[in-house]
Amino acid sequence: MREEVVAVFIPIVIAVVTGLVLVTVFYLRSKEKQALIDKGLSAEDMKEYFREKKDPYVMMKIGIVILFFGLGLGFGLMLEDNTTKEYWVPFSLFTFSGVGFILANVISKKMNKE
Repeated sequence: MREEVVAVFIPIVIAVVTGLVLVTVFYLRSKEKQALIDKGLSAEDMKEYFREKKDPYVMMKIGIVILFFGLGLGFGLMLEDNTTKEYWVPFSLFTFSGVGFILANVISKKMNKE
């Protein structure tokens, strides 16, 4: 009975958290634009400011992190099957994801220097 009550609140909590994140993002964007207007930037200057801010390698970074996440999941499941320990999946997920983030950052910095 208690699990059913908790299960009802999971989608509600997910929806509320997602809504709060979206509202926060839009609010902070509008505050940033308002600060630029207060500084006296023209519309063309604001367009240039936001154009420069975009990272051209964002998809590559996401791909590297997802690749290493998948490798961590695969190795963790293989190690869990071959041993009696149950901690291999979370350990390998965090380890490989961390390596993926580091590698994505290093590659992005090298590509930005060129």
